[in-house]
Amino acid sequence: MAARTLRPADLAREHGLSTQAVRNYEDEGILPAAERSDAGYRRYSEAHARALRAFLALRVGYGHQTSAAMLRAAHRGDEAALFRLIDQAHADLLHERKTLDEVAAALGTLAAAPRPVEDRSHGLTIGALAHRLGMHPASLRKWEDAGILRPHRERATGYRIYPPDVVRDAHLTRQLRRGGYPLPRIKLFVDHLRAVGDSDDLSDVLEEWRTRLNRRSRAMLAAAPHLDAYLSADRSAERDVAATEHE
Repeated sequence: MAARTLRPADLAREHGLSTQAVRNYEDEGILPAAERSDAGYRRYSEAHARALRAFLALRVGYGHQTSAAMLRAAHRGDEAALFRLIDQAHADLLHERKTLDEVAAALGTLAAAPRPVEDRSHGLTIGALAHRLGMHPASLRKWEDAGILRPHRERATGYRIYPPDVVRDAHLTRQLRRGGYPLPRIKLFVDHLRAVGDSDDLSDVLEEWRTRLNRRSRAMLAAAPHLDAYLSADRSAERDVAATEHE
């Protein structure tokens, strides 16, 4: 039985997309190249429909860029590259979960500890703090410009000095940046921490972060059957072609 031919509109209708979006996905390599009619119209197949289902499901959990790279790897039969992308995405998600746990633990410790006594005679230089955090001093200056860090200045030299409480804020900012939070949101977070009294707001931020991670994990899980269906059908088609060639 001849394979059913699908138009861009057929693929688009299933997902509420525009036909231009479908064509764009093909141009990006997310969909395999379509055959063309004598008049130049694109002719898609069920394989294209499965590829589009897989991409749209993957995109929710893996993001557009990674999902597109996964489909391109699948099209060219590069399973090593495909599985590497999947493994890396899960590893990154696990790393972010660990970061969240570290931030939550740090906040618990900091909330229970007495507030540091301000001492302008002791602290770290910008170079020493940057080295401790494993980052460039320019990032610390950027955080200062954003109102997150408030270092002191030596009267004689004008050099920045970071006392213990500011060092604490820098460590916390580093963790939150690793968790994907923008600087304006981190400023609010650190301001709450300085106040030590808005623990409910801090807990809300952590809970929102945890919910976002759980949503991504669930989306990755939900996308797996769609990717497997596309890969399985592709392998089945290859076996059919091979069998035909040997007849």
